[in-house]
Amino acid sequence: MVSRKDNGRDFAPTAVPRAVSPVVDTRVIYCGDNLTQLRRIPDKCVDLVYIDPPFNSDRLYETFWGETQERRAFEDRHESTQSYVEFMRARCFELHRILKQTGSFYCHCDWHASHYLKVMLDGVFGDGSFRNEIIWKRSSAHIDTKQGMSQFGHIYDSILFYTVSDNWTWNPQYQSYDPEYIEAFYRHLEDETGRRYRLSDLTAAKPGGDTQYEWRGVKPYKGRYWAYSKDKMEQFEREGRLYYSKSGMPSYKRYLDEMPGVPLQDLWTDIRPIGSGAAERLGYPTQKPLALLERIINASSNPGDIVLDAFCGCGTALVAAEKLSRQWIGIDVSPTACRVMANRLRKVARLREDEELWRVGRGFVVRDLPWTEEELRRLPPFEFENWAIIALGGIPNKTQVGDRGVDGRVYPVASTPKQNAAQLNQLDFMDDWYPVQVKQKDRVGRPEIDSFEAALMREDKKKGFIVAFGYSAEAQAEISRFFQQSGRVIVALTVREILDEQIAHKLA
Repeated sequence: MVSRKDNGRDFAPTAVPRAVSPVVDTRVIYCGDNLTQLRRIPDKCVDLVYIDPPFNSDRLYETFWGETQERRAFEDRHESTQSYVEFMRARCFELHRILKQTGSFYCHCDWHASHYLKVMLDGVFGDGSFRNEIIWKRSSAHIDTKQGMSQFGHIYDSILFYTVSDNWTWNPQYQSYDPEYIEAFYRHLEDETGRRYRLSDLTAAKPGGDTQYEWRGVKPYKGRYWAYSKDKMEQFEREGRLYYSKSGMPSYKRYLDEMPGVPLQDLWTDIRPIGSGAAERLGYPTQKPLALLERIINASSNPGDIVLDAFCGCGTALVAAEKLSRQWIGIDVSPTACRVMANRLRKVARLREDEELWRVGRGFVVRDLPWTEEELRRLPPFEFENWAIIALGGIPNKTQVGDRGVDGRVYPVASTPKQNAAQLNQLDFMDDWYPVQVKQKDRVGRPEIDSFEAALMREDKKKGFIVAFGYSAEAQAEISRFFQQSGRVIVALTVREILDEQIAHKLA
């Protein structure tokens, strides 16, 4: 079977259908909250989970997306370590549930919360399920400064590796030998081919079988025995594997190109991060190298297995899984990311985004991308409210009545607890939040703005968001007047801006 290369990497042809799982749909990208989608997946049907979630690092990502040059901001919107860990805990419970007994789980994280995540994951997966903390060197040496204070440079990420049981899929991986090791131990060169080899002793300390024979006039040294039978030695001779010293003592040639390499350890320094000039670079702010995902997928799954990435970003795990003949499922909350990874699968993996081809195991599909304005107008009011607030990265109210002009909350980065979080639920312990009001109207007027102003004053908030399909000139004028008089900001967002993802700068 002929393979082809894209951006320097081999991909198997996709004309032949692959096996389709009878339990769960694969080759699907889901756009939306991964917790919702994970709850729809049956128990024990996935072989490998890799996740690269936001790191709770108070970062604002600004990026230009590939060919479209679409500017978008990415924020790690987790207001405290506790809320971040609880956000992850619910999702990791579901990921553990859907993994097979032979399944493996990899969580990619950095120094901001890796220790908190490990404690949480120990509880989810249980005692004895932790296998490794893999250290991946992701950058070269540099100087880290923060608020004018120097510190040691942060140059690595952690990858926490867990298994569901003691019987997990495992394929040993190897690294290339260090050049100094090769020079020291594989210093011999074959005259005809130039192949490097090292010499291995053909004697052993303990006898076993016919090991006292004479070979070409020599016997093992005193107290030693031939390690192989005479028949085996004759085979080595025919294969040109024997090297003779001046004394006539034979040694065995071990060729460098036949050795698998050094067994892979938990410190990975041989996979470079994606630089500005890398062919696979897409502009996604936290894009991981394809080689990193290939290593993980090769180690912990087999061809035909199902790989799931619940924070799949620009789709590196999906591309690696496709290249390695695995089935895959991707989930991401960002419509932009879903479009980028779909484009990447089309261009790099040569997969077609086609419903009919997908049904016969050849193409892929993207599900649950945002609706059109017309579809949103037809939603029931409470469903529309939920859509708008979640699209802003906020939390809808648990109850839909008596909200006193506040339909939901958006929590900015670096919010601080108001009181002991143990006494409260989910994000209720955050004091710093922005109210959101949603109006399923084509033209919000001044009365609605007046009402929201009252809610801002009552909650004593300096900023709030209102979502609608459009605003009258009087509404816009009132927003300006309210700011000049009170210093409080009302950000008026349209549904079209949300669908077009042109709201990042307004959420800052």
